Amino acid sequence: MGSSGLLTLTDRGLYCERGDFYIDPQRSVERAVITHAHSDHARPGMKHYLAHRDTVPLLHHRISRSISTQAVEYGEVLTMHDVSVSFFPAGHMIGSAQIRVEADGEVWVVSGDYKRQRDPYAAPFQPLRCDTFITESTFGLPIYHWPSDEDVVSDIKRWHAANASCGIASAIQVYSLGKAQRLIGLLAHHLPLAVSAGIHAANVCIRTSGIEVAETSVLSDSMSHEKLMRGLILAAGPNDLRTIPAARSAGVEMAFASGWTATEPGRRRNSGAGFVISDHVDWDDLHRTIDETEAEHIIVTHGFASEVVQYLRERGRSAEVLTT
Repeated sequence: MGSSGLLTLTDRGLYCERGDFYIDPQRSVERAVITHAHSDHARPGMKHYLAHRDTVPLLHHRISRSISTQAVEYGEVLTMHDVSVSFFPAGHMIGSAQIRVEADGEVWVVSGDYKRQRDPYAAPFQPLRCDTFITESTFGLPIYHWPSDEDVVSDIKRWHAANASCGIASAIQVYSLGKAQRLIGLLAHHLPLAVSAGIHAANVCIRTSGIEVAETSVLSDSMSHEKLMRGLILAAGPNDLRTIPAARSAGVEMAFASGWTATEPGRRRNSGAGFVISDHVDWDDLHRTIDETEAEHIIVTHGFASEVVQYLRERGRSAEVLTT
């Protein structure tokens, strides 16, 4: 990644010198443009945060209510010195954005984390034409192909019914922000849902943006085993269940919802049942997106970057790895 481009990699993160801003910086900077609210992209310590309007409440919730923020709409163009910066939907989670950077007719797009599957609460990914496309590659191997949401929901319902027939409650471990809300949207019309306190707090925060996340019960120590067994528990981890007497006494099977469960090693690592659902692109959608950008140069980061770059180069594309 040469020093002559619109964006360069520094010890603080991805930097636009002409606009004097960083995208998802790793260390404290004056002005941080944030793709989404997950902690590996939105870190504490920045003087000022710019993010999509649905991300801003999440930044205050996760980092601090006192941070300085600026809310941006999708498609809104900001001018930073002589650089135009705009946010477009990434589909990864609520408020997630690709960052489009333009100067002197040259356009770079930073994908952040993204997916092409539908999400009940996240705006769908919007392909953007650009000269240089910086893409994630979390699941950038041809072994990763995502099933349909309908198939995942059917699998979860069958698993839940089998557990209930044995007198066992069912819980799925998910990220409290992003994956949890997606599963709530997919499952709320199929099963009663009970969520851990952290997921509930995220839902309350999201609703302040006017996004109507479906109502759920909140896990409490007064819940009977029958109620737990009848519904489905969404929790950030096993510790969320250890304070629930009914869960301790009668048993809960904990499953995982992750793209990593698409492979046998991933399933073994998580030990319990696994449901293949990811908020990142799979192999096919990664390359479909690259093609749709019509970018002359592809920069690949976060995941199987070397493998993706090799694949692109073998097909005559200009590509390089970005190690952050």
